[in-house]
Amino acid sequence: MNVSQDMSILSLITNASVLVQIVLALLLLVSLMSWTYIFKKYFDVKKAQRQTDRFEEDFWSGGDLNDLYARVNNRREQVGAEGRVFEAGMREFLKFRQQKSDTGAQLDAARRAMRAAFQREMDVLEAHLSFLASVGSVSPYVGLFGTVWGIMNAFRSLANVQAATLAHVAPGIAEALVATAIGLFAAIPAVIAYNRFIHETDRLAVRFENFIEEFSNILQRQAR
Repeated sequence: MNVSQDMSILSLITNASVLVQIVLALLLLVSLMSWTYIFKKYFDVKKAQRQTDRFEEDFWSGGDLNDLYARVNNRREQVGAEGRVFEAGMREFLKFRQQKSDTGAQLDAARRAMRAAFQREMDVLEAHLSFLASVGSVSPYVGLFGTVWGIMNAFRSLANVQAATLAHVAPGIAEALVATAIGLFAAIPAVIAYNRFIHETDRLAVRFENFIEEFSNILQRQAR
């Protein structure tokens, strides 16, 4: 086997110690899971943004709120998160209005329902983001652990060599550094995706909160 084959990435991984191979396998599995969540979250956020845009266009078009409520109630999955927040608030408002409750009770019930729906929708949008954050923060240290262990083994192997040279220790150090490289490979996309998705979900949260305030004002005018 020539030098280039000995120092290839595949050869370094196959010749690494068992513990380093376990670390590499764990990092590769975590990286695969994080990329799965990254793609899923990307499409989920884009879908939520499109649905929010369509619902706000319908809401501010000046149509009757009761008609909009009926349409939203019939297709809750298609209207998106903001539509479901509207549906929750409108349902409580109409229920308390039929009970001939006072204006304050109607508005408080609608606001509480919208806040509860808002929290549920945000929990769905923020799902798996904590996993990406954990991958981004922990993976480099897991890779570093594999590197330290591999370097320890490389230097321990020199105990049986009378004349140690760089050629003796280089393969062991190289295979150990592969663990750090894989750790960074898993961490960097996870950190970038986490920051991006947090920014997008925060923007959606602001839109939902603004809608709750504006819709509450509309309900207050209707109650009067």
